[in-house]
Order: sequence, then C-alpha cells, then structure tokens
Amino acid sequence: MTDLAGAVWRKSTRSGDNGGDCVEVATNLPRIVAVRDSKDPSGPALTFQPHAWATFITTRKQRRFLD
Repeated sequence: MTDLAGAVWRKSTRSGDNGGDCVEVATNLPRIVAVRDSKDPSGPALTFQPHAWATFITTRKQRRFLD
C-alpha cells in the first residue's frame, strides 16, 4: 500500500458547484499520482504512474473518451 500521508489534494478548477461530486488529485508525491473521491477523503485512493496519468489527461482533453 502506498503512503499518502504527505499528499496535497486539489480539485479541478472545472469542478464548479456540483454538490461535491468531484475527484481530487495529488501530484506532489514522488513517482505517483493519487486520485480520490472528494466525498470520502479517508476512503481508498487510486494511484497511477505519472506518465499514465499524463496520457489519461491528454486523451481526455482531446475528447477521445465518450461523455
């Protein structure tokens, strides 16, 4: 299990006021990017290698996934 104690979590600026249904991302940890549900901050988090996360974000920005 990855230690996320030092994670600095942030929400997307595009989250807006949608009642808290957001994900939070921590990019300050060495060699991982962590993602969690903002409604359950003490719950589980997914972790990704930085290049995998960057590929996901780039692909999403190019709208390759269906909305």
